[in-house]
Amino acid sequence: MRRRIDHLANTLYDHGCVKFGTFTLKSGLTSPIYIDLRLLVSHPTVLRQVAASLIEVAHDLTFDRIAAIPYAALPIGVAMALHMDRPMIYPRRETKEHGTRRPIEGAFKAGETVLLIDDLITRGGSKLEAITSLEAADLIVEDVLVLIDREQGGGRDLAEQGYHLHSLLTLRDLLRTLLDSGRITQGQHRNVLAYLEQTRVK
Repeated sequence: MRRRIDHLANTLYDHGCVKFGTFTLKSGLTSPIYIDLRLLVSHPTVLRQVAASLIEVAHDLTFDRIAAIPYAALPIGVAMALHMDRPMIYPRRETKEHGTRRPIEGAFKAGETVLLIDDLITRGGSKLEAITSLEAADLIVEDVLVLIDREQGGGRDLAEQGYHLHSLLTLRDLLRTLLDSGRITQGQHRNVLAYLEQTRVK
């Protein structure tokens, strides 16, 4: 499993999903590293690898349906659902003003447990928003599964509300693999580690 994850980390970098520079995140933080997993839709082989790796973690969790957060996690969730033969739903980012006006797309029954899927986590805000929507529909959320944990407080935000975060990679894992494979420099590695320390939630 470790070798597969290291290979996946290098593959993500090679396909442009990991970038270095100066970026503003959805959380409002400024970051020297940006992870763009929306690119996975253009690389089906890599998407399949991501889904297979997440499925290994998901097998140890109990749930009735997958719930993927739009937009980056939708293709990941679909790939997982197809492979696992599990039904999937997704909470809309905004409710339509026409048609069914459903806040959650897909079929489900009240009382079912869903596994919430997203591409990565910085802070817990967007995950908690999705959970609020799902719980309003009488669904049960216990676990959140992401590909990458940026280690900037998201896990703690979820834990404080009683939810469990599971990640395939941490940002430090990713950096170490990229450094060991010669894909980034010592300077890039130190710069991002310093940033993580500066933004660490006390």
